[in-house]
Amino acid sequence: MKKLVTLAIAASLSSAAFAAPETYTIQNSHTYPRFEYSHFGYSTQVSRFDKTSGTIIIDRATKTGSVDVVIDAKSVNTGFPLFNEHIQGEELFDTAKYPTITFKSKKLKFDSDKLTGVEGELTIKGVTKPVTLAVTSFHCMPHPMLKKDACGANTTAKIKRSDFNVSKHVPYVSDEVTLNIPVEAIKE
Repeated sequence: MKKLVTLAIAASLSSAAFAAPETYTIQNSHTYPRFEYSHFGYSTQVSRFDKTSGTIIIDRATKTGSVDVVIDAKSVNTGFPLFNEHIQGEELFDTAKYPTITFKSKKLKFDSDKLTGVEGELTIKGVTKPVTLAVTSFHCMPHPMLKKDACGANTTAKIKRSDFNVSKHVPYVSDEVTLNIPVEAIKE
């Protein structure tokens, strides 16, 4: 009986070590969230944010984890400084009052061993709504230059600006926005 208890304890310890969550720090130098929208039907405009931080915790064995992304809304980059200021104004992002956009998740979705989605809450301009980011690619491996483990992913979701009180010029400028978050993160 004593031997059986010892084996059970050893097995539980080895499975706990096998199923350990790993924490990754988002790399600002390779993580530039983008948003795309129709501009009067003429074209699809693409802009990005230049400053992003956060952490990703993943336990691939148990298929669990969390994501915490913080986007500096003042780092919006349309390619035109005057338009950057316009987007930061009260009628749109109101970055003086709401300097960050956040995505927080405690639910990862897997299809077998493949990460396919991240269910969470997106907060823009003080409004929080549930959003699922579809994961279009996910890859982890040792980083060839940093000599640390790293993970990268491409994620996407469609949201409505009006859901977040950022609806100036709808319908001329589309209410529907495609949000893309390409992310790279280094294991702590």
